[in-house]
Amino acid sequence: MGNRHEAREWALQFLFQSEFNRDESLDEGFKLFWEHQNEDVGEPSAGHPPGKEDRQRAKARMFAEELARGVIEHHKEIDPLISKYAENWEIERMGTVDRNAMRIAVFEMLYRDDIPPVVSINEAVDLAKAFSSSESGKFVNGILDRIRKGLDRPARGPNPPPESR
Repeated sequence: MGNRHEAREWALQFLFQSEFNRDESLDEGFKLFWEHQNEDVGEPSAGHPPGKEDRQRAKARMFAEELARGVIEHHKEIDPLISKYAENWEIERMGTVDRNAMRIAVFEMLYRDDIPPVVSINEAVDLAKAFSSSESGKFVNGILDRIRKGLDRPARGPNPPPESR
């Protein structure tokens, strides 16, 4: 499994958990989350310098936090966009996994120019299938593909810098 995929899983799990258990602060929430994940990512083991794997997992953990923080910070832009393209579905009535997988993908499509939208959609579909149901994959794909078609950016590549558009 790739580091970014694992990071997206962690972000999904954190967002899922945070819908049911609001912590005093986001930092405290992440502290508890990582403790429950039994993650000591980024800390060298018993006097050994951090190895390549430690550094990769630390990067994945940072990416997971960036995604979760981004979704939480921008939920007022993300949720209405999902609702707009989810015909006959209120966002509160969607499955918690499906809703949060889509939130991550929409955050990436709107605010992460380095990630092609098709990658975000594929990852969200994989998350929905893995943590919800196979039917969830179709549901998530349909909504996210409609959102992608409404964006002014390439589907299969990074978004070019503003000066080159």
